[in-house]
Amino acid sequence: MLSIERTIAQELNIKSWQAEAAISLINDDNTIPFISRYRKEATGGLDDDTLRQLNERLKYLVKLEDRKRQILNNIEKQGKLTKDLEDEINQATTMVELEDLYRPYKAKKQTRASKAREKGLEKLAYTIYDQNLEHSIDEEAKLYLNDQVQTIEEAKQGANDIIADIISDKAYFRRFIRDITIKKGKLIIEAKDKEISSEYEMYYNYSENISDIVQHRVLAINRGEKEGILKVKIEAPEKNIKFFLEDEVLINYSDNPNKLITNKYTTNFIKEAIDDSYKRLIAPAIEREIRNILTDVAEDKSMVVFKKNLEQLLMQPPITKQTVLGWDPAFRTGCKLAVVDPAGNVLDTAVVYPTEPQKKINETITTVRELIRTYDVDVIALGNGTASRESEQVISKIIENTNVQYAIVNEAGASVYSASELARDEFPDYDVTERGAISIARRLQDPLAELVKIDPKSIGVGQYQHDMNQKKLSQSLDGIVEKSVNNVGVDLNTASAALMQHVAGISKRIADNIVKYRQENGNFVDRNQLLKVPGIGAKTFQQCAGFMRIYQSKNVLDSTCVHPESYDIVYALLTIYGYDLSDVRNGGVEIKVEDIEKISEELGIGQWTLQDILDELKKPGRDPRDELPTPQLRKDVMDIEDLEVDMVLEGVVRNVVDFGAFVDIGVHQDGLVHISELTENRFVKHPLDIVSIGDIVEVRVLDVDVERQRISLTMRV
Repeated sequence: MLSIERTIAQELNIKSWQAEAAISLINDDNTIPFISRYRKEATGGLDDDTLRQLNERLKYLVKLEDRKRQILNNIEKQGKLTKDLEDEINQATTMVELEDLYRPYKAKKQTRASKAREKGLEKLAYTIYDQNLEHSIDEEAKLYLNDQVQTIEEAKQGANDIIADIISDKAYFRRFIRDITIKKGKLIIEAKDKEISSEYEMYYNYSENISDIVQHRVLAINRGEKEGILKVKIEAPEKNIKFFLEDEVLINYSDNPNKLITNKYTTNFIKEAIDDSYKRLIAPAIEREIRNILTDVAEDKSMVVFKKNLEQLLMQPPITKQTVLGWDPAFRTGCKLAVVDPAGNVLDTAVVYPTEPQKKINETITTVRELIRTYDVDVIALGNGTASRESEQVISKIIENTNVQYAIVNEAGASVYSASELARDEFPDYDVTERGAISIARRLQDPLAELVKIDPKSIGVGQYQHDMNQKKLSQSLDGIVEKSVNNVGVDLNTASAALMQHVAGISKRIADNIVKYRQENGNFVDRNQLLKVPGIGAKTFQQCAGFMRIYQSKNVLDSTCVHPESYDIVYALLTIYGYDLSDVRNGGVEIKVEDIEKISEELGIGQWTLQDILDELKKPGRDPRDELPTPQLRKDVMDIEDLEVDMVLEGVVRNVVDFGAFVDIGVHQDGLVHISELTENRFVKHPLDIVSIGDIVEVRVLDVDVERQRISLTMRV
């Protein structure tokens, strides 16, 4: 069997002891955020991303080993398990390789070969396959005629079917054919109907080497095929495959390896069986496998982009201490407004009709200015959906000669949230449209707290996300939500159940129990109160406590990411350097440790943990989002017609895809910075190496296509 620890260590380029420690902690029901933050000494400082990769591979390899045991038992029961076969199975590193080995021993549905075997033709097939006949196949086939096989041709056809099946079942053959097809094959794409115009026209007569095709093209082609617009097939290097199979199957009776002498009675028959085996049995299966491999690789690579985009969306800095007016734009049904105070409480709602067909602009200006005066609104959060551009024009007039600014907010998923049970429970007195405006306002105030209420797949984090394996995508994106929430921490006294259920160790049921306890007993003043919440025992408390913050706490450490298990260490550390908790509460303390190894040994704590504590004491309760660029607030608006080539502007990166980045420069349509225009200093493998969502960048206009609403930008200013 494979050494799972050693295999994972090699794949992730970590030490075997690190893999063993991490696996042990995971098997002991510790969460990834807890291990990453509070068990650094045990794992050698493995970060959250590495631990999640490790956990994913661990699940796969455990499943692989379980499947090996099943297969070995099944073959053993058949009495066909040899030492060589057992070794091959134990050494298999993928499910595909394992299933190839098991293929000859697996119970199969009725096939042409199985029917021929039932007719008693297996011995004839092996006699031909052994290639030592001294007379014609016709003569040999006469011996197998019976009530079920009445002609020589029927016998020969049955023998062909069995030989084709034997060749198809050879794991080594399938592995070679799969590998050479990936290396030398082509993907051929055509239109089912070239007269139909579609977004896939570039693929109507398209081919590309399988080894060269990039992930976004694979996913686009898959979608076009699924929609019935494209036909896709694989063109394999058939000559190479045929030569290989003939070389492997045909027996050379010559003493000279450079000279081919085969059995004259069986050679042509076997060549036909090889051809039949490849075209009828092997090629279709290999094509399906390669298409699946291409899709899996494309999904995995795209998922990296999706996860990065989602993390950047979630980790956008909040706008604190601001009263926000959320503006959900629309045409016919009017724009929905919601004023939200700095704590996220709804103060007022309204509907205005500044857009077609009513176009009540003056009335809208009056209404919104009254809301601004009444509630001292600081910022207007405008959703980027339908009628956003038209609303933006009106907003710019409304805030003229005021201190109010506005920001464009990505409203992807807002409608999903608004109609959800969670939204109904949270805002029972407001209708669906009002909840949308509330969500937009609160997204600007605290993106993380609001976006966790929405299925990550609905947030819009990349191209083709709806064409991917949805279970795998959900698991992957859910991991990013969990990572982000625990990285920031949650306010135990204000966080919603939707936010808290992403804290390490906290389920939806326990999150609901925390909110209920808070409602019945008042605010938490001590982290240890969590142990009084139904469902939270010692293990759950250990996992979640360090990520729960109590900002009005008896103990200032409860407002930090210092884990309660380390409080005594902190007290001792503060005493050594002449501080106490009041110093921490009054802005933090900066302790300069000259010999961290000595102090950590004296305190009985690891150096990683000690350094984390020192960092936290310096800025207690710090929010990692504070170090990131804040949302761009605006006062005025531009039209696409206002843009000119070579105009230099400041913009915000709104999305990152494989071929570039989309940048909001203040007009309704985001401009594209192609990957080749991201920098002039070096080759860019992926745009994420240069930019991230939320980055404020300087761009120059390359081209403006007003008719197609397309803007080309460059960062090579």
